[in-house]
Amino acid sequence: MSHPQLQKTARLGALAIAAVWLAVAGVLYLVFDRIEQKRQASLKPYALSSGDLVIPRQHDGHFHVEGEVNRQPVRFLVDTGASHVSVSEALATQAGLPAGQSITLNTANGQRPGQLVRSVPVRAGHLVHNDASVTVGLSGLRPEQALLGQDFLKHFDVEIRRDEMVLRQRPPS
Repeated sequence: MSHPQLQKTARLGALAIAAVWLAVAGVLYLVFDRIEQKRQASLKPYALSSGDLVIPRQHDGHFHVEGEVNRQPVRFLVDTGASHVSVSEALATQAGLPAGQSITLNTANGQRPGQLVRSVPVRAGHLVHNDASVTVGLSGLRPEQALLGQDFLKHFDVEIRRDEMVLRQRPPS
């Protein structure tokens, strides 16, 4: 084989190897993307036939659930150490919450001014409490996020298992 033919064959061989590796990478991407989609779907909260809400632990170690504050969609971070449902001022405005009672919020980052709004409908998953107290003045989360605290959670039995939290409706007393 002459030198130019050898170079041409080497180039074609290198291109063929590159094409094979690109195809392998593409197939691997599709396989891992499908696995990730299934894994993400398994981390979504769901209702049991008993009415219980099961909230899987997310990769950040916390429990998150979609819900509403005064019919405004939010993504709750379940915070069993928080006294109230807490939202940012921006979310309170979007949700049409009225001005509340001026209070001092005691947060992990110290005290800050806020407001307490009473009798607010709150939904987490399919569970609803129509008379929740909501504090306004939350910071540090994205505007569409809120904390789901004890003023909501105390109306349900809360069980934390290894990688899931279960909120169970209490029978009427």
